[in-house]
Order: sequence, then structure tokens, then C-alpha cells
Amino acid sequence: MKVLNKTNTYLFWLLQFVSWGLLISINVAIQIFMGSKTEIQPAYFILEGIVFVILGISLTTWLRLYLKRINFIENQNRKNYLKVFGLYILIVFLFVVILISFSALLFVAIHEKRLPIYGNMIVVTSINIGVYVFFWIVSYVAIKSIARMQRNKMDRLRLETSLKESQLNTLKGQLNPHFMFNSLNNIRGLMLEDVDKSREMLTRLSEMLRYSLNMNKVDAIQIAQELETVENYIALSKIQLEDRLSYEKEVDESLLQVKIPPMILQMLVENAIKHGISEQKKGGKIKLMVSTNNQEIILQVNNTGSLKSTTDSTKIGVDNISKRLELLYGENATFTLKEAANEVQAVIKIPVS
Repeated sequence: MKVLNKTNTYLFWLLQFVSWGLLISINVAIQIFMGSKTEIQPAYFILEGIVFVILGISLTTWLRLYLKRINFIENQNRKNYLKVFGLYILIVFLFVVILISFSALLFVAIHEKRLPIYGNMIVVTSINIGVYVFFWIVSYVAIKSIARMQRNKMDRLRLETSLKESQLNTLKGQLNPHFMFNSLNNIRGLMLEDVDKSREMLTRLSEMLRYSLNMNKVDAIQIAQELETVENYIALSKIQLEDRLSYEKEVDESLLQVKIPPMILQMLVENAIKHGISEQKKGGKIKLMVSTNNQEIILQVNNTGSLKSTTDSTKIGVDNISKRLELLYGENATFTLKEAANEVQAVIKIPVS
């Protein structure tokens, strides 16, 4: 912030000297050209120009300090407009009086005679200086307002990015307890029935937990790696469900290296088993499909069953998937859950990167 403020200060002074210097340089050049037809010395125009630049820089710097003091850029209300207008009139008045006074003194010093001052000269000088100061105010307020808008935009983007990262980390963190909750319940049910199967389930669980913990560090993973986790989860689930669970997959092998959000396929399969197959007395089938329409990657999991709200369902998985897709892809990704032909179809479409 200090570096930015220092840069803004340097830029302000640079613009002050360049704008006022350029303005008066053109004016002096014209006056010298016009004065060549009279007895007025070029030195007079040059010295008058120097006085003009000093007054312009000094008085507008004072104006800038006042604008900052009343915080005019952030508080552009009627009261502040009246204050700035009053100071504008005062600055123009001081500018004209001081400039004409110094011009008269310089004229006497160089030409050894008094500068003829007429009413129309005072009016023209006042109008010119009024226009210069007015455009200075407009330019300053415009530049500061645009800079403020850009700064606010960057702050919002940083805030949104930080919020998205925080939300994604939170959502990723929900995967492990959700998965552990389901798996440990399965283990508890098997513990008294089959110790060997319980041991095997614990081994599978440890492998999957290692995977899910590692995946918390990344936002994307190859489909091939995600499918390995799905295979482990299916094998783990079959220990309990045995013949009640049938699984098949159709995967476009050209997509195996494409990256998708980690654990998202696993979560689809997990929901299909917990809220679909496990509630069917005769069990059912899960079919996993990965395909593309050249614009989107289509991840689909079908399971035997029907869509219904159960009192013991927390819907953590479905909500998690929707939120993660929204945070990662905005409106470019879709997640639909529907029932068709005695099957529940969960379909995720994400844009091809």
C-alpha cells in the first residue's frame, strides 16, 4: 500500500508539471509570436509563463489536498459539491489577482513602463483560468474515480477468489467425514459377522482415505485416477452388499487423461449405493459412463431405484457436488438428478478445458 501511495504521488506531480508546463509552453509560444509584431520582449512572456505554472501547480495542489481532506471522491454529495465550488471560485480569484499583479511588476521591470490593464483583459484572463481550473478538477475527479472503481473491482475479485478457495477447501473437507461415516457404519455392521471381511474393508478404507487426503491438495485429477478410486469403493461396498450390487462401466478411453474435480465420480457412486442400491431388497445395478460431446465432458452414474426423500438422508453428497461445480465452473457446468425407467440418473456436464 505504501508503494502504491508513493507511486500515485509521483504520478500526480509528473502530471502536474507536464500538463501545466505544456499548456503554458503553447501559450507562451503563441504570445511570443504575436508579440514579435509589438515592442513586448519575449523575456516578459517567458517569466509570466513561469509565474503561471507556479500558480497553477500550487493552487491546484492546495485544491487536491482539500478534496482529499473532505474525501470528495467517496462522498460526492451536495454539501461537498458546494464546498468545492466555493474553493474553486476562491482559487480562480487568487489566480487572477496574483497573476495580473506579478505580470504588472514584470512588465515594469523589463519595459520600464506600466502594463496597461483593461477590464476586458481581466475578464478574458478570469474566464481562461476558470476553464483551466475547471478542467483540472474534472480530470482529477475522473482519474481518481476510475482508479477507485478499478481498485474496488480488484478488491472484489480478490475477495471472491479468497471466498471460493475457502469454500472449496471446506467442501473438500466434507468428503472425508461423509465417506468415513458411511464406511465405518458398514464396518460396524460386519464386525461381529465376519472378521476377515472387516479387516479387508479396513484395508480398502485406509487406501481410499489416503487417496482422499491427498486429493484435498489439488483441484483436478485425471479421470483414470478417479476411476481407480471408484473401483476400490465398489470393491469395498461389495463386501457388504455381495450379489446385491452389480457394477458396469462405459468409458471413452480417449478421456482417461482429462482432468476433473477430485472425488466427484466417487461421490456420485457413493450416493447411488447409499440412497439407491442399499435400499433395494434385491439390490440393483450401477452403471458408470464417461463420454463427451466435444464441448462437454459427460459423467453419468445410473442406479436401480427411484428418487425419493428419506428422513435419514443428509444429502451431503448431492449438495457438495452442486456447490463444488458452481464454485469451479460457475454456470458452465451442470448437475442433474432425475428418474427414468426405474433408474436414477445422475449426470454432470463440465466444459472441455
